[in-house]
Amino acid sequence: MAAANRRYLELLSAIEDPSSGVGKLHKVTHTVHQAARPYRGFNFFDQDDEAIFLALARGEFHISGMQNRTLRAHFPQYNSGQMSRILRRLRAHGLIKKASHCYKYYLTAFGKQVVTLGLKLKELVIIPQLAKASI
Repeated sequence: MAAANRRYLELLSAIEDPSSGVGKLHKVTHTVHQAARPYRGFNFFDQDDEAIFLALARGEFHISGMQNRTLRAHFPQYNSGQMSRILRRLRAHGLIKKASHCYKYYLTAFGKQVVTLGLKLKELVIIPQLAKASI
């Protein structure tokens, strides 16, 4: 009986708990309120949000950080104020952090996880599955 209980407990310990993933998904996709201002969540299927994630995934931003000016080079349709609001939205959701004493931002560990997961989900799962589906 003790051996059966031990095997059952080993099985239960091997099962992964998805609750932390659900919490992280909720943190990214739902509206966050900071200083009485709402910041809407990110939608992995929205073209504008996808473009932001693609820009954040660029290697140059991981090395030297990103600024409003450097991001606007990739988004000519946005002016400085619009890009500032995007940066504040990314910060409110915990995807980027501001470097001290300068205007540079870096991806957080959570931000790297979200960006790579969002892009990987679309490119490796959703698009191939939709290509296979015949209607």
